[in-house]
Amino acid sequence: MPLDRPNAPLNSLGFAKPPQETRVVVAMSGGVDSSVVAAQLAEEGYDVVGVTLQLYDHGAALAKKGACCAGRDIHDARRVAENMGFPHYVLDYENIFKDAVIDEFADAYLAGATPVPCIRCNERVKFKDLLATAQELEADCMATGHYIQRKMGAEKAELHCAADATRDQSYFLFSTTQAQLDFLRFPLGHLASKEETRKLAHKYGLPVADKPDSQDICFVPNGDYASVIEKLRPGAADPGDIVDMEGRVLGQHNGVIHYTIGQRRGLGIGGLADPLYVVKLDPEARHVVVGPKEALATRHIPVREINWLGDTPFDSERTREVAVKIRSTRPPRAALIHPTSPTTAMVELLTAEEGVSPGQACVFYDENSSRIFGGGWIHKG
Repeated sequence: MPLDRPNAPLNSLGFAKPPQETRVVVAMSGGVDSSVVAAQLAEEGYDVVGVTLQLYDHGAALAKKGACCAGRDIHDARRVAENMGFPHYVLDYENIFKDAVIDEFADAYLAGATPVPCIRCNERVKFKDLLATAQELEADCMATGHYIQRKMGAEKAELHCAADATRDQSYFLFSTTQAQLDFLRFPLGHLASKEETRKLAHKYGLPVADKPDSQDICFVPNGDYASVIEKLRPGAADPGDIVDMEGRVLGQHNGVIHYTIGQRRGLGIGGLADPLYVVKLDPEARHVVVGPKEALATRHIPVREINWLGDTPFDSERTREVAVKIRSTRPPRAALIHPTSPTTAMVELLTAEEGVSPGQACVFYDENSSRIFGGGWIHKG
């Protein structure tokens, strides 16, 4: 990134000018993490502008706890800005959010995939439209409360896992492009624990210091995906057959959208010697295909829409040795990536994994450091 004053020392955000001459837009969800980021930068003297996105209807959101960007959260973000003395704006992104995130979420479920809308929200809303707004406001950078690290490498800015592995959000941020990474800052990524964040919130006297963390996807009340999809796509819960891997009917279901790959409980099939798991979803035939646990294991995963953050072009090597994470709750596993184009690849796991599902992300990690090399989306192949 070009420096404003070549001989001046860098400030804490990496710019060669005083904090008061450095404008930073802070994406404020109303939670403790982004509030601490805004308060800390304001205290350090930066020209802070807080921005909160209204992503869905306030009326539906006000009564819901544990989700970001709801009406209460907008109020909380505004209070933090008032207390710390910096401007705060609320942007109506409801239509953008619906088109870029919610509609794809519903369509992916109807196609038998298991989507991760929080990744799409970061990719298509926060780090795209909001980042563009920050640039229009002539900001030098945009800061967020995500637990991930941006470090300067020998070649360029690099994406690294958070210092606190239990809070690391790299799985949800793999699609951050190099251009976005150059503009973004993540001031919390180096903290050892969430407790340190809350201590900072108390230090700054923030009204959200003890606010609980968000838990659910913001537009999915109580984690009930099926009810949201039925509302968005009437008729989506058409009943069908539960069949084994040979196509024999074992029972009935009340909609493919109620099932996910790897699911064992709630199948309603009794009297069998061995437990069965959902191994495939066939929305066109309205079939939920079940089989033994070993049928879930796979070593080869087709991946597309790859965002590569390495130092050389993705397809410049026939095979790359990395570690990959195929679900947010699982640790990275050793793998080989075989590029098939600049944005597609076949990922070969050295040890088979169970429950690999289309619609999930496959995130690439350096085996020998905390660096993240990007990732892509798992598809049916």
